[in-house]
Amino acid sequence: MVHVWLKALGAALGGFLLSAASLSHYSQPLALGLVCALTGTQALFTALGGAAGYLLFWGNAGTEGIFWCAMGLLLAVALGRSALANRSRWLMPALSGLTVALAGLWLQSSVPFPMYILRIALAIGSARLFSLCLIRRDPVTDWLALGVSVLALSQVVPVSWLSLGFPAAAAITAGCAFPAAALAGLALDLSQVTAVPMTAVLSLAWLVRLLPGQSKWKRTLAPAALFPVVMALTGNWDLSPLPGLAIGGLLGLLIPRPTPAQHRGETGIAQVRLELTAEVYRQMQQLLLELKTPPIDEQALLLRACERACGGCSFRKSCGSKVQSLSPQVLNAPILDSALDFSCRRTGRVLQELRRSQEHLRLLRAQHRQQEEGRQALMQQYSFLSRHLQNLSDSLTRRVNQLELHYEPEVAFSANRAISENGDRCLRFSGTASRYYVAILDGMGTGIGAADEAIQAGTLLKGMLTAGFPAEHALSSLNSICALRSRAGAVTVDLVELELDSGRASLYKWGAPPSWLIRGGSYEKIGTAGPPPGLLVADNPETAQRLSLRRGEILFLLSDGVSGEDALCAASAEEPLNEQAARILSSGCGEDMDDATVALIRLRPRDLNA
Repeated sequence: MVHVWLKALGAALGGFLLSAASLSHYSQPLALGLVCALTGTQALFTALGGAAGYLLFWGNAGTEGIFWCAMGLLLAVALGRSALANRSRWLMPALSGLTVALAGLWLQSSVPFPMYILRIALAIGSARLFSLCLIRRDPVTDWLALGVSVLALSQVVPVSWLSLGFPAAAAITAGCAFPAAALAGLALDLSQVTAVPMTAVLSLAWLVRLLPGQSKWKRTLAPAALFPVVMALTGNWDLSPLPGLAIGGLLGLLIPRPTPAQHRGETGIAQVRLELTAEVYRQMQQLLLELKTPPIDEQALLLRACERACGGCSFRKSCGSKVQSLSPQVLNAPILDSALDFSCRRTGRVLQELRRSQEHLRLLRAQHRQQEEGRQALMQQYSFLSRHLQNLSDSLTRRVNQLELHYEPEVAFSANRAISENGDRCLRFSGTASRYYVAILDGMGTGIGAADEAIQAGTLLKGMLTAGFPAEHALSSLNSICALRSRAGAVTVDLVELELDSGRASLYKWGAPPSWLIRGGSYEKIGTAGPPPGLLVADNPETAQRLSLRRGEILFLLSDGVSGEDALCAASAEEPLNEQAARILSSGCGEDMDDATVALIRLRPRDLNA
């Protein structure tokens, strides 16, 4: 709960400070960009902080800024978490720009037209920039975000001799890369807080770090030391930035030195190979897509049937043309004794050969369907592999922040048979990033054969998920392999993907029976049973449902040997999971001696101070 409130207060402070940004003494919609980039409570607190900032920093002129924040909050609430916004990354930036445009027209803003256009551009750019900062971290977005921060802080003056933009810019120069220092100086120049060219001051201060020697004081004192030099050279005498630059240089000592980026030679070869391999898989998928299955020649089947029927008939010359005049459509309907619309001395022989050709046609069509399913299964595999390899290639040069795990999984299994004889395979393992997986794979039937099917499917599924495959792709790959092996319905899958950083969960079912969620004293049925893997390739019949386990909810998975309705009577949110799993199994297990397994899942908050 503490970290939630800290995030909310941080969002409010961000909106408050961004509302102070000024260009040519006009307010700018940077706070609107941050509101549109966030969702939920964080968007609310950002809007409130931004509205308070516009009111405090701009007085009556801040009415337009308050309107920006209000409209941005409406957009964030209405569209922030929608599938449309997730698919179109430029939707929210475009709507923020439209908000600024409409606000200027409706409120009849008195700003000049170039400033009006600049506000619209800044609304779009800031919303996109903050969205990128939340999605991923890379040097360019970091540098731009730092520049925007300095632009906003330069207008915050807690005391008459200190503008917060100067210590922030000096700290960035002392601890960050050259583009960040140059952008920080440019932000100070655009904010017009001093006549001294701060871009030149901070750029020269960063270049001093390249001189021989590794003294930390060199990068710390450089901004304050070079400021009087540039001031004297330009003839613009203003000593007010000097205290802020000195303070910021000292603060730069607290910024850890960045880890040198890997050279292209260290990661480039692996990245290029991954990209080339991904392209090969894409080309193979395209070749399979362009491959057309030749049609079945029904006319040839009909002629062959006629030749077999009439080959030994002495009247074939007189009535052969009548038999050959039959349409191939006769093979697509039940062949009755009245199927011939002409008289024939060997009607029984003709009907027998037609029925034989009809059966041959059914076999050919089944073979064609099997070939088409195999082609689609291979196309799916090539598509998944191509996207996975491309994602791996992109991640080589991407800086990924370590996620903070706020929850720990608590899982309990209970089965009515020993592992070696149980056709239900239970899995629990960690995936990539904050993912954790729990699965029950139920091999059809009982005994060693069913156990082998579940073990093979579980080994394959675990390998793909630990390698970083998305759960949807891993399940579709399992479905395709079952179809290629002609093992349709050999196993069912019940998979739960836990996000240990957010407490959310995703439940995937492929042929598995429904699960149940205990929330307080109530019970909720989760998921529906469907066809098992391997029956369909083009349309994946798995079901997926999103849920939350952040408040102590208990999710329990049941194999088809356990009755969910009977198991509810033994469920209890207070009892330890191991004991509860055994009680549910004994209450819900029937007398047909089918394999029966129960899995209980709960998330408990981690002690972050431990």
